[in-house]
Amino acid sequence: MSYELTIEPLGQTIEVEDGQTILDAALRAGIYLPHACCHGLCATCKVQVTDGEVDHGEASTFALMDFEREEGKCLACCARLESDVVIEAEIEDDPDSQNLPVEDYAGEVVRIEALTPTIRGIWIKLDRPLQFQAGQYINLEVEAFPGQSRAFSLANAPDGGDVVELNVRIVPGGQVTAWLHQQLQVGDRLKLSGPYGRFFVKKSANLPLIFMAGGSGLSSPKSMIEELLAEGCTLPMTLVYGQRNRGELYYDAEFRALAEQYPNFSYVPALSDEPAGSDWDGARGFVHEAAKAHFANDFRGHKAYLCGPPAMIEACVTTLMQGRLFERDIYMEKFFSAADASQQLKSPLFKNI
Repeated sequence: MSYELTIEPLGQTIEVEDGQTILDAALRAGIYLPHACCHGLCATCKVQVTDGEVDHGEASTFALMDFEREEGKCLACCARLESDVVIEAEIEDDPDSQNLPVEDYAGEVVRIEALTPTIRGIWIKLDRPLQFQAGQYINLEVEAFPGQSRAFSLANAPDGGDVVELNVRIVPGGQVTAWLHQQLQVGDRLKLSGPYGRFFVKKSANLPLIFMAGGSGLSSPKSMIEELLAEGCTLPMTLVYGQRNRGELYYDAEFRALAEQYPNFSYVPALSDEPAGSDWDGARGFVHEAAKAHFANDFRGHKAYLCGPPAMIEACVTTLMQGRLFERDIYMEKFFSAADASQQLKSPLFKNI
């Protein structure tokens, strides 16, 4: 059985399958509703039900309080229709968004590479090409853990091919990432859905770009930079990438080569825990410190794209704002796990984190 969902102010009506959430139905129809955690914890996807009945699902009483339920509000990531429903949502009109519908894909693992001791590159040949914008992510399903999925940014440029690259960091105590590191083999079959996310280059702004990344957060900037350079973009762009030591610094040679090839691209690797006696002659310290030194604490006239652990994001936002770059020009990935959702770091100056 299915119901009809009308989304205002678009005035668009879509079909919602039995048991499907409002958010999933909207994304699969190519309609972006603001969201973040997808676990009913962050309240980013809160919408107003103006007609009809919904089941609130697993929405937390903190993210959706009792009086809000009585007022007809719900969380799109958890709510399921019990009748035809009309909602009012904040629909963001972004000239750079392609509004691509989410679809399901199946694929075969064709390559696995240890990029660092803790990050593994996984290449999957899909049953058909996946159209996405550089910076977006997919949800990966693993048969060994039914009912669970994990979000991974796409590390390859969106070139129209049917092979996607994922950079997977093993999470201490994480069952799925441990399985992907220790059990996954070339030839294995995987399922995924996508593309997800509102993280992509604001090309219409036509401003110089700063990419700040740490750990496996390199995936999205790698995709963005490769696409921009392939398109012939001549805007100045700088990648500031941080790891603890040289053993964790992956794709270093590739980015150095790009910096040699393209005069508008600069690469600033930074190591926070490299042994003092090593022959490393690059920046030492954290990403925000290296960026501050490289730009002499003046980030005006740029667009900044941040990818990495919450603590890194927090420090980078503070540094950028101290260097006179403000909220409208700072973007970041906004997906995180259920375990992270309630612990997400927040800057008191930056409401979108």
